[in-house]
Amino acid sequence: MKILVLGGAGYIGSHTVSELIDAGDEVVIADNLETGHIEAVHSQAAFYQGDIRDRAFVDSVFEKEKIDGVIHFAANSLVGESMKNPLKYYDNNLYGTKVLLESMVAHGVDKIVFSSTAATYGEPESIPILESDRTEPTNPYGETKLSMEKMMKWTGVAHGLRYVALRYFNACGAHVNGHIGEAHNPETHLIPLILQVPNGQRKAISIYGDDYDTKDGTCVRDYIHVTDLAQAHILAMKYLMEGNESNVFNLGNGIGFTVKEVIETARKVTGHPIPAEITPRRGGDPAKLIASSDKAKKILGWNPQHADLEEIIRTAWNWHKNHPNGYAQ
Repeated sequence: MKILVLGGAGYIGSHTVSELIDAGDEVVIADNLETGHIEAVHSQAAFYQGDIRDRAFVDSVFEKEKIDGVIHFAANSLVGESMKNPLKYYDNNLYGTKVLLESMVAHGVDKIVFSSTAATYGEPESIPILESDRTEPTNPYGETKLSMEKMMKWTGVAHGLRYVALRYFNACGAHVNGHIGEAHNPETHLIPLILQVPNGQRKAISIYGDDYDTKDGTCVRDYIHVTDLAQAHILAMKYLMEGNESNVFNLGNGIGFTVKEVIETARKVTGHPIPAEITPRRGGDPAKLIASSDKAKKILGWNPQHADLEEIIRTAWNWHKNHPNGYAQ
């Protein structure tokens, strides 16, 4: 099986490429390296540098490689940035996907697994969140991802394309071999920000609000190891290859941990006191975001192997302490 991974030089993309190659699949990566890293590109994958908004580039990849299916990670994904610069998100996420789908239809490639997000739900009506719950995004990032799902649905109606959208929660951790991991600039994710403290890159970690309706007053989030996410994309592609219909799945651990619990676990793993300071709430932060992954487990046979928070943070710390500046030397 030859799989085209768009955004395969990024965080989740590079881990998915690694898992695909370990499973014996052929992999082609296309990435514009805007947020991805050439150092994260797997040595056994074919690599094309270019932008999915460039139809000639996308066509050239499909013409050179006999692609069986596409896994699509190529999108901007910062909630805060999307609020300040929504048109960037419509351009890259929506227009880029339109160009990609046009090229897929033209070249007879009819299977795509898509990296969607919990942000498609907005403020949850109930916990845990089910795939059938109302989708009311509260930011342009979530809105564009939901629109990408709908674009795939209607392309399917018109042209027979089949897709799986994976709506996931907080991706975290790093590959157990320590060779690839999370490297964003600027960093916005909680676990790498916490680990900057023992790494000597910040004095303390900020907790945005401690007066939420949760067990310790801090926000509860669903953390999922990046390798478990990668495996879900592979199972979703297998599901499509077996002829199944388009579908949407949540991916999470189904439990959720508070910010204070994550910090406490990081203290245990690193042996560092990690000072924390309470700061005002951020606008738009729901108190709890926890997914029900029962559907993915039942239909895809997904079974997360790294759901223990201590193990997640240990793999992240192994990466960050050895790569304090990410892929930069």
